[in-house]
Amino acid sequence: MSGLTIGSVFRGAARAVPERPAAALGEQQLTFGEIDTRADQLAHTLTARGLRRGDRVLCWTGTTLDVIPLFAALARMGAVYCPLPGTLGVEESLGIVEVADPAMLVMDAEHAAGLHINRPGLAIATLDELDAEARLRSCDPFPDAAEESDPHVLFFTSGSTGRPKGVILSHRVNYLRSHPGSQEEPRGAMVCVYPLFHMGAWTISLQQWQARDLVSYVPKPDGPAIVAAVERHQASRLNAMPVLWRRVLDTLDGGQLPTLRFADSGTSATPPDLLAAIARACPHAFLRVFYGSTEAGNVASLTGDDVHTRPGSCGVPSQSTEIRIDDETGELCVRGPLLFDGYFGDSGATQAALRDGWYHTGDAAKVDEDGYLSIVGRLHDVIRTGGESVVPTEVEAALAGLPGAVEVAIVGIPDDA
Repeated sequence: MSGLTIGSVFRGAARAVPERPAAALGEQQLTFGEIDTRADQLAHTLTARGLRRGDRVLCWTGTTLDVIPLFAALARMGAVYCPLPGTLGVEESLGIVEVADPAMLVMDAEHAAGLHINRPGLAIATLDELDAEARLRSCDPFPDAAEESDPHVLFFTSGSTGRPKGVILSHRVNYLRSHPGSQEEPRGAMVCVYPLFHMGAWTISLQQWQARDLVSYVPKPDGPAIVAAVERHQASRLNAMPVLWRRVLDTLDGGQLPTLRFADSGTSATPPDLLAAIARACPHAFLRVFYGSTEAGNVASLTGDDVHTRPGSCGVPSQSTEIRIDDETGELCVRGPLLFDGYFGDSGATQAALRDGWYHTGDAAKVDEDGYLSIVGRLHDVIRTGGESVVPTEVEAALAGLPGAVEVAIVGIPDDA
């Protein structure tokens, strides 16, 4: 093991606070010590099954605590964790199997039921099988094999083309994306509403684990489950997309979440009225709106009073991130140490997205005189009408302010006239 590796996150936390809860789902919990021990046992088990550094392991599961020791074990071995969305059908999942060319497919019992794959060289196991075998193995520490430049995870995203693209993130990138800072300070529990196939879920989790604190998952992303998790753990932090914040607010029905110190939103535009409602429901929380992607990580954030005084903006660039707007196309380009390594097995898509060290996001953007970034649309979403280019999101923003408007969508329709 060398450098900034994810295996070292688990090893260090288990050494420092072995009895401290690291992850929770409902009434279930795992401590840092339990994750560390089970990760060592699983790493020995997978090695005995022939898995090696650099091998890719597809994991097709729902949100379950049982996948966390496997995640830690693969990081320790230098194998690549590749989560499949638990909601995917068999046909879609088999398509990703073809792209990823994994050495092993691991499933929970639900996804394993009735699945038949005949693919030479592909080992298949369930979480229960691996866990039962691992518990019979030695608990001796497994030597960390990964280098910081090694691939750590492979997240599949369809992007705008619909074809699965595997986003490669190294150990170093995931370590830096989740590092809490140079000083360890009290953080508090965080509720994670994202499923454990989502990049956001693992980034949030690693942020908590690097700070040696608890992340609580929800069995399903509805208002009652999220509110219950915040209240059960007296959580300090909650990050949710706008649609989930609305569910939380509906559940609270005028009530509050007074323990929250950070209330975060992102993944899509967060309207000013929603931000105001979040502020009322979370009176002690610092509000933040994040803009980023699987490929680029956290690109920009709008924080504090700016969320109310600069509606529609994404804020200023995040630490270690540099942005520019292409003079010809208006496309937002990003560079810095948090960028992905490329798309797995797709050199053409990689070369199109990564040029001269810059990631071309596909988002049309503007930067105002104060350095605040705004996303005005997707490059390929521009509508040509009457000889003019119209960005749908600008029209949507104007219509959203009309009385009675709840949701707005603009779609271009071909017109031969």
